Amino acid sequence: MNPSNSSGSISRSSGSVSITVSDVSVAYDGPDVLDDVEVTVDAGSHLALLGPSGCGKTTLLRAIAGLEPLTAGEIKLGDEVVSGPGRHLPPERRRVGMVFQDWALFPHMSVAGNVGYGLPRADRAGHRVDEVLEMVGLAGLGDRAPHTLSGGQQQRVALARALAPRPSVLLLDEPFSNLDSALRVEVRTEVHRLLTELDVTTVFVTHDQDEAFILGDHVAVMSEGRIRQFGTPAELYARPVDPWVAQFVGEANLIVGIATGGVATTAVGQVPLSTEHEGTVDVLLRPEDLSIESGNGASIELIEYYGHDTTYELALRDGTSIRARMASAPKFARSDTVDVSFSGDTTVAWRVDS
Repeated sequence: MNPSNSSGSISRSSGSVSITVSDVSVAYDGPDVLDDVEVTVDAGSHLALLGPSGCGKTTLLRAIAGLEPLTAGEIKLGDEVVSGPGRHLPPERRRVGMVFQDWALFPHMSVAGNVGYGLPRADRAGHRVDEVLEMVGLAGLGDRAPHTLSGGQQQRVALARALAPRPSVLLLDEPFSNLDSALRVEVRTEVHRLLTELDVTTVFVTHDQDEAFILGDHVAVMSEGRIRQFGTPAELYARPVDPWVAQFVGEANLIVGIATGGVATTAVGQVPLSTEHEGTVDVLLRPEDLSIESGNGASIELIEYYGHDTTYELALRDGTSIRARMASAPKFARSDTVDVSFSGDTTVAWRVDS
């Protein structure tokens, strides 16, 4: 699909059910929290809802789960309308599993009790609880109390509880936000590996671009209750629809250029554009698409070395500040003067209104 659209579909065949959100709005005694949202997730695919706090991500997730009524529009799971005019199927009848941001574990229950809570009473003492605990790497911990586990283990208990009833759709609301940075990366990798093995349609909410790009087959970038852009992580990063999306989904330099057809003349030289423009434009330059070498076109003001690469903050002659990233140890020092050039393929630009 065209990534500039505000809606889209994900293609992947599997035995799980699709999710279709059509013209959905939700309001709480005031302006719409969700405003005419439309997106489709094909069965077995993973969709990340990415956006700043308050943009409507969690509201959309809760609407899919059946925890929020709609003021307009329709939601279908597979071929069944579960929310719409005169129709609101309760959460327990939607075959949806949900992992909440705070995990919402019952402190008075054991790990096994928490995991089996959503199962029919007759199944709670069966093999399913042990099976799903083994699936998430917690075999043998069923008798433990949740508070005796680490944060990462508690997060996996919440995931096991959501998976135990064999849901057709799995919803995760900021699932890693309560973990410290090192543990967050470890648990995220474990969950990613598990989700790639499961035949379950997954939607998760995050405000972290790295998390969305790693876990999502597709990403819907949300802002002010709407989907601003939908596409694969690569599409969003390389071809954002506007400067706001460009800066939200990654580090971005926006510099003024003069476009003639498919080329823009900028302070770092000629830059090839993915679409033709005429006149003054804002040009997107990702830091890794810039090269620097000895010269006198810019001054190095700051150096950040990350081990696998180095980022230089540069002041161009016209006073513009930009950042360049090179996959090497630092080759220059602070206050050195260098020349900067564009070394990428093509990039996007937006016409500046006169």
